[in-house]
Amino acid sequence: MANQSTIVALTFAIYILRPFYPDCDPPNGIPELLAVLLIVLMTAINCISVRIATFVQDFFTIAKIFALLLIIGTGAVLLLTGKPEYRESFDNIFENTSRDFSTISIAFYSGLFAYAGWNFLNFIVEELQNPRRNLPLAIAISMVTCTIIYVLTNVALYTGISPDEMLESPAVAVLFANRFFGPFAFCMPLFVACSTIGTANGLIFTSSRLFYVGAREGQMPLVLTMINKNTRTPIPAVIVTGALAIAYLTLSKNVYSLINYIQITYWLAISAAISSLFYLRKLMPDAPRPIKVSLIWPTIFLSGCIALVIVPIMAAPRDTAIGIMILLTSVPVYLIFVAWKNKPRLVERLSVFFTILIQKMFMVVDDSKEE
Repeated sequence: MANQSTIVALTFAIYILRPFYPDCDPPNGIPELLAVLLIVLMTAINCISVRIATFVQDFFTIAKIFALLLIIGTGAVLLLTGKPEYRESFDNIFENTSRDFSTISIAFYSGLFAYAGWNFLNFIVEELQNPRRNLPLAIAISMVTCTIIYVLTNVALYTGISPDEMLESPAVAVLFANRFFGPFAFCMPLFVACSTIGTANGLIFTSSRLFYVGAREGQMPLVLTMINKNTRTPIPAVIVTGALAIAYLTLSKNVYSLINYIQITYWLAISAAISSLFYLRKLMPDAPRPIKVSLIWPTIFLSGCIALVIVPIMAAPRDTAIGIMILLTSVPVYLIFVAWKNKPRLVERLSVFFTILIQKMFMVVDDSKEE
């Protein structure tokens, strides 16, 4: 998930720089520098206060929705004017579309990335009020709302931009704004930047909770379970999330390559999680389940997940191999810090020294032992 923060931060840099470099690419290193600055800023906010992080999320979500509604409204007006040129893009919208299933599966990676937040609420259940009611309600409302807004946004974009122009432009929303918003076109890069800021904030917030819970369950180093006594934030987990997001910038400067790298591991992890549902239903059939669905739905979903894992191996073997290598980097971390119980005394002393150092630096304590 830290990789997703990298992708969003790079998107932020691309859009924020577009008004300054409308006809060419920005100098090498500038987008990456801006991406790092955004990640550092969001990491700092999530270390300082949960309340501030939540406010940032709410504020920039509103800005994102406003920008999308602005595009949708403009597209609706263009269609209602009756000018035929605004319907030309829909005449041959599927022209030259590939019918190769392996290629389509790679396209699914980029399309599904837009909906990547569908499972984030599951990571912060402990911080939800009345999760039995609010969790399924929030998931249902957010998914339906996002789907409707995203589809209408794409329809609106196609009214003013041809499919070829959309494929060639690195900043489609800016192209749309330059064409129809006149002197106010400068607002669109700002709105997109606001959208990516909110997304980066949400990714760092939820990813850090994933590290925190994993450490609490004994699957990651103990230091990641620690929280600051005053801010009540898991500062070590947040910093690790931000550091990993910055580290991913070294893999590639291309957003689509980064998406392909993570999607193989992303859907592999989801497949494993869904598979565990069947195992738990059989192992503990009478266990209390506040949220329970028919097994037909996870069966259908698991089939799609498996296809998204297997088929792209043929279409993008290099990206798939890099993604699997990223996944395998977790193995030595688990073996050294978790599975290896009888460590030499020197290793134990270094571990204790490092843990105490982190505690002193960030004023954090073990949440499970806090009085």
